[in-house]
Amino acid sequence: MSTCTQIAAELTAPGKGILAADESIATMSSRLENAGVSPTADSRRIYRELLATTPGLSDGVSGIIFCDETLGQVFTDGRPFPQAVRELGIHAGIKVDTGAKSCPGLPGETITEGLDGLPARLARYAELGATFAKWRAVFSISGRTPSWGATVSNANGLARYAAACQEAGLVPIVEPEVLMTGAHTLADCAATTATVQAAVRQQLAALGVDLAGIVLKPNMVIEGDSCPDVSDPEQVAEATVAVLRAWPAQLAGVAFLSGGQPPERATANLAALQQHQTPWPLTFSFGRALVSPALAAWHGDDLRYRDGQSALAKHVTANSAALRRRADLQSA
Repeated sequence: MSTCTQIAAELTAPGKGILAADESIATMSSRLENAGVSPTADSRRIYRELLATTPGLSDGVSGIIFCDETLGQVFTDGRPFPQAVRELGIHAGIKVDTGAKSCPGLPGETITEGLDGLPARLARYAELGATFAKWRAVFSISGRTPSWGATVSNANGLARYAAACQEAGLVPIVEPEVLMTGAHTLADCAATTATVQAAVRQQLAALGVDLAGIVLKPNMVIEGDSCPDVSDPEQVAEATVAVLRAWPAQLAGVAFLSGGQPPERATANLAALQQHQTPWPLTFSFGRALVSPALAAWHGDDLRYRDGQSALAKHVTANSAALRRRADLQSA
């Protein structure tokens, strides 16, 4: 078994998911300010150490995705983040894309950038102790988007990134996200998600990416946030799995993003997904649905440090419990 295959299996281990704490400096600073916290580098470090050192976190979290700044920072006791997290039984990951930018020739659409110099950056991240990476491409649904040009261009970027990661010995998390923003229906999301994922599969195959050594991080198939018809968890799960059936059995696993869903809804949908038999694990890689409650509970107050950790632990435990229902069903 290759290193990437082994790590991908550990990232999608039964009962565990991935914590996304990889907000950019600008995004994290804005969220800290909104919570009444000074948006300094040390505040960002303290907040992410709060997340990583939550008691019992490794029971439900296999890996944490950080941004470049955090990967180079140290815990209060002086240990580098990757070392400290690994000693807690959790893999350290790194977001390597540089964000979605306006795509030339395609007004209103984006292309994710960050491929320039990527192999060298991946080598450095591996030396620092990262074992996996993440790249996110975003697609919006409207009357004319996503176009085929934007779909193929972003799929190719995801594949080039994934191939570079595997050459560097890092597991690539491949994240094609169809955004919830809009009034589109569940059926609209299903059709677009299927088209996007088909393009990603094609590009991954073209570049010889080993699916057993990647983790797919897709959106759940869900209606837009301004659609009047709200789907229940069973509808979301059925539509999501129907789209995923096109992926080969050798795929290491699927770790869903929360995509702006309220924490409780994301967990309910995750639980419903466990009712479906699939050849690969269905787990989570949530960001806002896990870290926002922790930030709200802590809001920079030293006396509420444990409150922030308790808020994170509560939601991680709920999602882990949802995953364990799958194991119970399979053993019944």
